[in-house]
Amino acid sequence: MLEDVPRDPFADDPDDPAAALGEPDDSEPLTPAERDEAITDLADVEVFRSLLEPQGVAGLVLDCPECGEQHYFDWDLLRGNLRQMIENGQPQVHEPAYQPNPTNYVSWDYAQGYADGVIDTEEQR
Repeated sequence: MLEDVPRDPFADDPDDPAAALGEPDDSEPLTPAERDEAITDLADVEVFRSLLEPQGVAGLVLDCPECGEQHYFDWDLLRGNLRQMIENGQPQVHEPAYQPNPTNYVSWDYAQGYADGVIDTEEQR
């Protein structure tokens, strides 16, 4: 198990509300291309965090293709989910952010553009 992944708050709880869902299905492992993409995403998240966290950015907001809503991920949760996917082929179950302040989160595209701008500025020096 990953040491930096937040612990399931209902682990070992006989009254776990998710117990009614049963055990997770054994999904297909990631393809090599999907695993490479997750590794690249993890590296990107590390860069984004190093540049944006000092600016007060708490994490990323991602559009969910399944429900059509935006989900807010702090840096640790995002990093943990990606590492879990790389190691186990699927993200961990997690509790969504409770009443996140949307102004503290940026989109992936914003984070990528910010990182690209910093890199371009450094290369021009």
